Amino acid sequence: MLGRKLRTSCLSGVFLKNIRGKVLETMEKREQLGSRLGFIMLSAGCAIGCGNVWKFPWMCGQNGGGSFMLVYVICLLILGLPAMVMELSVGRAAQTSPLYMYEKLSGKRKWKIPGIVCLIGNIALIAFYSVVAGWIIYYFVKFLTGQKADLGFEKMITTPSINVGYLLIAVVITFVILSFRLQGGLERITKYMMSALLVLMLVLAIHSFTLSGAKDGLAFYLIPDFSKISGTMIVKAMNQAFFTLSVGMGGMAIFGSYIGKDHSLMGESVRVVVLDTFVAITAGLIIFPACFTYGVDQTSGPSLIFITLPNIFANMPYGRLWGSLFFLFMAFAALSTVLAVFENIICCGMELTGASRRKSSLVNLFLIIALSVPCVLGYNVWSWDGFAVFGGAVLDFEDFLVSNLFLPLGSLVYLLFCVTRYGWGWENYKAEVNTGKGLKVHDWMRGYLTYGLPLIVIFIFLFGIYDKFFK
Repeated sequence: MLGRKLRTSCLSGVFLKNIRGKVLETMEKREQLGSRLGFIMLSAGCAIGCGNVWKFPWMCGQNGGGSFMLVYVICLLILGLPAMVMELSVGRAAQTSPLYMYEKLSGKRKWKIPGIVCLIGNIALIAFYSVVAGWIIYYFVKFLTGQKADLGFEKMITTPSINVGYLLIAVVITFVILSFRLQGGLERITKYMMSALLVLMLVLAIHSFTLSGAKDGLAFYLIPDFSKISGTMIVKAMNQAFFTLSVGMGGMAIFGSYIGKDHSLMGESVRVVVLDTFVAITAGLIIFPACFTYGVDQTSGPSLIFITLPNIFANMPYGRLWGSLFFLFMAFAALSTVLAVFENIICCGMELTGASRRKSSLVNLFLIIALSVPCVLGYNVWSWDGFAVFGGAVLDFEDFLVSNLFLPLGSLVYLLFCVTRYGWGWENYKAEVNTGKGLKVHDWMRGYLTYGLPLIVIFIFLFGIYDKFFK
């Protein structure tokens, strides 16, 4: 028994020594962002994506308009914000990729498993998200070149050559940007891209205010009807608010690892959440006036962006211009998330193999293209009835894995890791998150973060499983 304990102790010592060595090597090589603005734009870009400009408007349209938005904003503050603060704090303290951050902070071998799951989740996300980004680029090109009469969504997704071609465009653009150093590539491009995204959204929103149906559309969208608030609607708002910030798979942690300690992470997280919410709300300001002007059913669901709105643009004055601008802003939103997820995977590859940024980018370029092929062909040559329970295609299955498994369970791990003695612990978490100027986390929040928020996340996870398989 004594010999076994001694061997275990020695092995643990060797393990921790290896981890410390790897971590020190990582910190020596680690790139840093050049500015606070770069961090905020990158983090917001990770959060902002199709969930904001595609999913939020159609969910809002199907669930009571202003009532849904009110509940959504409340849930964003009590659910999404605390989870984001925790993920950023783990990343900044560890100064590594999600693959090793749990190990470094806890010093325990068992915490390597969540890091591996984070990497798998990011790969699953990029495998279908890059395909959706390709679809949006396709629509942008169609409007820009004046081919707005040939926009069939069904034709696009069932034609392998179109899907593969625009997937390659999306992934290659991402590879080129990320193959440069962090400040010269990702940070610089994201600043320009996010600035252009915000300007485009304001231009499109102002244009929507001039439409004849703007008054009715804005009333539906901005004025809550409390009679439409139900248990199901609240759960959907909770789900959307929690997942719109992309917390749970290390997307925020990786950018936390690139910043200094001049500002507290609660304040930085509030700024990211405000930007994310601004984009989601502005997307509704663009879409709903157009729906009420042209007699479009605002409850039409997921087809609202890819089928309904293109038909509106195709038949409205200066439709080519407004359609091009709309899908350009959509492309920026989608690519900002693709860049963030791809960066996470590249960083994991660099730390796992010791490869350079450019080499890791190149290897992962081919890996992501290969892993995206099932999603690309899932609407045509590889279609299978077995995916019907998830929505009908490989993309729906991959989206289910990410949205219903990786994100909620990953977020739960972050929560438990930060507040319990089995992981990092409350005092370590509080010290890290409160370092720097800005808003602070206080001890009175501990009860909610330890018990209340994890229970809500578990409920969201179980409801997602029930809704998919048993409802």
